[in-house]
Amino acid sequence: MIENFFDQDVKVQTDSLTLFAQEILEKYGISGAEVECINFEFNATFAVSTESGQKYALRLNINSTRVLSNIQAETQWVRDLVRMPSINVPAPIAALDDTYVVSAVHTDSGQTIYGVMYSWLEGEEIGDEPTLDQLHTVGRAMALLHENSSNFTLTDGAELPIFNDFFWGTEDYLFSSKSRLIPKDRQLIEQARDLIMKYTDELYSTSVVHIIHADLHGWNLMWHEEQLFIFDFDDCGYGIEAQDIAVALYYLDTPEQDAALLDGYKSIRPLPTYSENAMKALLLQRRLLLLNYLFETKNAEHKEMLPAYLEKTIERVSAFLTDVTQ
Repeated sequence: MIENFFDQDVKVQTDSLTLFAQEILEKYGISGAEVECINFEFNATFAVSTESGQKYALRLNINSTRVLSNIQAETQWVRDLVRMPSINVPAPIAALDDTYVVSAVHTDSGQTIYGVMYSWLEGEEIGDEPTLDQLHTVGRAMALLHENSSNFTLTDGAELPIFNDFFWGTEDYLFSSKSRLIPKDRQLIEQARDLIMKYTDELYSTSVVHIIHADLHGWNLMWHEEQLFIFDFDDCGYGIEAQDIAVALYYLDTPEQDAALLDGYKSIRPLPTYSENAMKALLLQRRLLLLNYLFETKNAEHKEMLPAYLEKTIERVSAFLTDVTQ
């Protein structure tokens, strides 16, 4: 075992996890495949090219706090979505034992790591500069996801968190004993948290709760031959539709982009009911959840973002408190 494995150089980590991915692939009956790490951030994702020409995406949950029952729930929902012609998602791949979640002890870190494999998606990620037409399609797709999940039920043993708490089931690095915030910043963010939870509680008292993707942004959306494909369901859970919408809007830059996404949604079903202040609260909550992640992450590149991100967050918190308490 390598001491403090996840504090090692990124190349040390990716080289080790690439070898581990080969071990995991044996559980799918795959050997001799070409394995390339294509994403190493919150989790590690690998492109898998087999000798027979098949291609897959293998995700190893290296940072995620998701337990087995959560990942089982994720694959259950996605398998149901695969059967819907109006929604494009990758298909979960079954292992040799007909399960969709595999695990093994990663020797270098000493951790048991879960893995899940999906069919490969062609195309390019929408990223940070989506077109208005693409955003309209994203809004339509989100509405279709909400229609599906409103009628979807997990089987026994599969579970997902409910997003009616401030940290959405993740560990608290802002207000707990692990907090590194200075008292002034912490007090300001606590005021925002209390207001965010006031609006959240009100929304939950009047909204339908069902599974939402909870991470619909341009880097989890693939565009291929004028079609949209949704992937990375690792953050899905039980929430309200306004929360899903807020996450998507958080990553947009202009009113025109916001309108395109919302118009796409409305082309399928009415928008959920929420006030302007409630949406501001949900948007700020997304920012604070990302701040919480930066305090706990093992990703070196993300750690470097923290000082500037915190400074900007305090500015946004102050503006929010001014807006909603006038």
